[in-house]
Amino acid sequence: MKKVIFAACLGFFFVSCKKDYTCVCRINGFEVSSTTINDTKSKAKDKCNEDDGTTTIDGFGEITLDCEIQ
Repeated sequence: MKKVIFAACLGFFFVSCKKDYTCVCRINGFEVSSTTINDTKSKAKDKCNEDDGTTTIDGFGEITLDCEIQ
């Protein structure tokens, strides 16, 4: 029983710990920036995806910014 509790606590520690994740952003498929985010994986994904979207710029047409964790 003690081994099960220890394994569960150890697993929780590794799942919830902060790590460095690389957020790569691309405009229309071309890499334009790369940022390191130190957080849990789910929070790093949320922060990385905050600026995702599509916009129209006169003379250039529609551009799409897509950021993702690498």
